[in-house]
Amino acid sequence: MSDALAALQSLAADERVTAASDRAREACTQLRWHQALRRRIPEAAAESRVRGAWASGELDGARSSIEIVRDLMRGAREPSPDPDPAERVLHGAIAATAATEGLVASVRSAPRQAYARLHLAAASHLVDSGDLGRPRTSAECAEFSLLGPAPDAAEAAARLFALDDVIAADDLPTLLVVAIAHAEIVHARPFARGNGLVARALNRVLLQACGLDPTGVVVPEAGHGAQGGVAYHGALQAYGSGSLAGLMLWIDHCADAVVAGAREGGEIADAVLAGRFSATPTQPG
Repeated sequence: MSDALAALQSLAADERVTAASDRAREACTQLRWHQALRRRIPEAAAESRVRGAWASGELDGARSSIEIVRDLMRGAREPSPDPDPAERVLHGAIAATAATEGLVASVRSAPRQAYARLHLAAASHLVDSGDLGRPRTSAECAEFSLLGPAPDAAEAAARLFALDDVIAADDLPTLLVVAIAHAEIVHARPFARGNGLVARALNRVLLQACGLDPTGVVVPEAGHGAQGGVAYHGALQAYGSGSLAGLMLWIDHCADAVVAGAREGGEIADAVLAGRFSATPTQPG
């Protein structure tokens, strides 16, 4: 057992982590019993991915509308033949979020394959084909500059692969696994581009694979943006401080994101039950 994994197992017993986990679990359990999810989970989960892709793109500065994203994901709208930088990010958010559906069963046993597949989807419009699906080899990564300089390539890859044991662990709370995996990818920035898209897509996969959101209807991406992008980035900065207080702030943020994402999922379920999708998604700021 690695020292880092042992530290996380000790942290899991902290009453603040327990309280945050309970808050997230209660929200997900309440959603799971929604009447619409008795027979129409696939329909609701598909709409959750639409909203998740939209929210993830917004958090990376790709402004769009839920209608455009929905049309792109269902093939009712053709992508621009010459997308601008924001459109490239949006296409990456759509592709990465769509890819999550096929990774739920395998992510815990083959996490490195999941990282590669998510990056292949997220960054196909952002980096050269030779850089897809693999950690960067240079020290350069301009993403998340507010968090400080990116680690060198060797450290970034090591931090990414250190997540393998965390994701495979069956004795850690799901919320803790999700929070650590998300923040480590953002801070390590193991890929030349698309790290935020990969982190948020992996967040979605792990919520479902670890059993907190077995239906896949929670919209964690919208939850992370519910209090605005400044709050999201501020919580990530707190994690990067290396202090216990900063870590707890990030874990609380992740719990709040699950609660808000479950609330968004409830709006989706209501719309499914009514035969429409008219609930207004939360606007990330």
